[in-house]
Amino acid sequence: MKNKANNIIAVLEEIYPNPKCGLDWGDDPYKLLIMAILSAQCTDARVNLVSKTLFQRFPKAEDMAKAELSEIEREIHSVGLYRSKAKALKDCCARICEVYGGEVPCEMNDLLTLRGVGRKVANLLRGDIFGLGGIVADTHCIRISGRLGFSDGKDPLKTEKALSKLIPLEKQSDFCHRIVLFGREVCISRAPKCKECKLKEYCEYCKL
Repeated sequence: MKNKANNIIAVLEEIYPNPKCGLDWGDDPYKLLIMAILSAQCTDARVNLVSKTLFQRFPKAEDMAKAELSEIEREIHSVGLYRSKAKALKDCCARICEVYGGEVPCEMNDLLTLRGVGRKVANLLRGDIFGLGGIVADTHCIRISGRLGFSDGKDPLKTEKALSKLIPLEKQSDFCHRIVLFGREVCISRAPKCKECKLKEYCEYCKL
């Protein structure tokens, strides 16, 4: 199975030599944290658009923590689930300021104490900010891992654990960014482009 995983990694590296996060966070950990929370059930494009004015209004965690809930809601109202996300942003930033000196923590256990942060977001932060690796088990990662026979294609934690054993730690972050791109462009949920897929020889889903 590891040989299969290594072959898939090599193919994806050839297709996407320079992958990056779809969120325009500009190397500011606070921004990636906020944008990752906003990205739940929302497109990266929408989050990038909303975040431009959001960060002008609240440039630091302290600013977000002190803001009125209605102010945050007004800035993110075009994002799905904006009321619950506004509460998450305010509470998350308050805890960062109170417990972590205004800085995004790097340990998984600390990240999971932040409202709006689950394992998916925590692994994204650990990988992109701190270079610690981590499998970001988003919808594309879960679906494609299932089709490739690495996991059940349904459960995020099972997907994370399975891929963590197969993907070298130093490659995990980029692998997940590549999987997202591949999932959007080729291995689409309802209409995968199997004929042009460069991973079809490794795929258990492909019927060609």
